[in-house]
Amino acid sequence: MDASLAVLLTIVTAATPLLLAAIGELVVERSGVLNLGVEGMMVMGAVAGFGAAFLTGNPYVGVIAAIIAGMAMALLFGLLTLTLVSNQVATGLSLTLLGLGLSGLLGESFVGEPGARLPKYFGVDMLIPFSFILTAAVAYVLFRTKAGLIIRAVGDSHNSAHALGYRVIWVRYLCVLFGGGCAGLAGGYLSLVYTPQWVENMTAGRGWIALALVVFASWMPWRLVAGAYLFGAISILSFVGQTRAWDIPTQFMNSLPYLGTILALVVISANRRLTRMNAPASLGQAFVPDR
Repeated sequence: MDASLAVLLTIVTAATPLLLAAIGELVVERSGVLNLGVEGMMVMGAVAGFGAAFLTGNPYVGVIAAIIAGMAMALLFGLLTLTLVSNQVATGLSLTLLGLGLSGLLGESFVGEPGARLPKYFGVDMLIPFSFILTAAVAYVLFRTKAGLIIRAVGDSHNSAHALGYRVIWVRYLCVLFGGGCAGLAGGYLSLVYTPQWVENMTAGRGWIALALVVFASWMPWRLVAGAYLFGAISILSFVGQTRAWDIPTQFMNSLPYLGTILALVVISANRRLTRMNAPASLGQAFVPDR
């Protein structure tokens, strides 16, 4: 029973950063913006969160710093794609490269230092229940409020939303900032809870998995929970295999989350009806308001 509980808690801990990053990206994509810079925002949140917690000795300061770092990267993304109308795909990829390089530079002095980790109660940290509360809040806002209707309208047809008098650019800015804050918090979770230390490139592709989860969940918030926990379970198989001496190469076990991501995308892409049913029609399309 103790071993099973430990495995369950490990799955929950592995799934939480995926859920946090994915729920933010879901809101961004619902507004019609494709942000491929999630990985860069996560890693900047990780280094900012760890650095702030290390320097102040307060992990809650680290959480705030992680959110701010993610939002700062998101603001840069918004300035480039929404104001200057640069290509969203290229900008997102560039932002990821920037985040990986800049985080390595900023975190060089933190390598090997002990971190101030968030406290746990009954083996659970506060960000685990918060991820469910956040998911419920996003689901409620998107589908039960006027603000959510506006976000979805902007994502489905920005020209029509603009014709109705909605400020498309500002709506998308707010959604991008929210997504950046969630990505930063997810990165902070890695350096403050999952492995309370700073290691360069510690996100290890989780930002890309979060992006795939949004498609996997067909842009529906509660489906993200199932997807995140499924991938969380897959990601800890290597640890389970090592403890139980499975005769399977560790390298193969470590690659399973990424293989699972590819397989999920292939299966979903084959079902065009499911993809078209919830996908925002204006996703990835630039909007330039009429003067």
